[in-house]
Amino acid sequence: MTRFSYLLSVGLLALAACGTPSAPLVGTDGKPLPRLYKINDRDSAAIEYRMLDSVNVLRQSAGAPPVQLNAQLNAAAATHSRDMSVQNRPWHFGSDGSSPIDRVRRAGYAGVMLGENISETYETELETLSAWMQAPDTRSIILDRNATDLGFAWYQEASGKIWWTLVLGGPSGVTQTMALAQ
Repeated sequence: MTRFSYLLSVGLLALAACGTPSAPLVGTDGKPLPRLYKINDRDSAAIEYRMLDSVNVLRQSAGAPPVQLNAQLNAAAATHSRDMSVQNRPWHFGSDGSSPIDRVRRAGYAGVMLGENISETYETELETLSAWMQAPDTRSIILDRNATDLGFAWYQEASGKIWWTLVLGGPSGVTQTMALAQ
């Protein structure tokens, strides 16, 4: 083998190794480390509708009627997602002491606020919905048969952390049993 052939072979092997996918990074527990879910402007509108469609599939399978997106509930959810980030804690009360009912009223929602789910995570909206469906309190909010309207929003920090808020409401004649869950 000539020196040129040897160098060419080594070079080709090195290039071939560059195209090999690397193994996923794993944490100390042996599980794959989470990947950063970065929400870009192009995906923002799709996320709302993915959540709405997914919630309605879950509601249908539970025998509950579908919900529709509501602009006022979306605004209340967006306000709270941003405020949780400012406070750096996932909880249901605003930095001004407001409750979910207060935020929904301020946003101009004419119906009754039935429940609010929140989350602080690096996970996607569908992973978050899945986690909410695993806990009885958050699942009961999503499947509330009195709900007709859904508000859903998020705030993503530069670090990638996402603050999710889902609010469900119903007609003003429905008995209000405000449920809060995380």
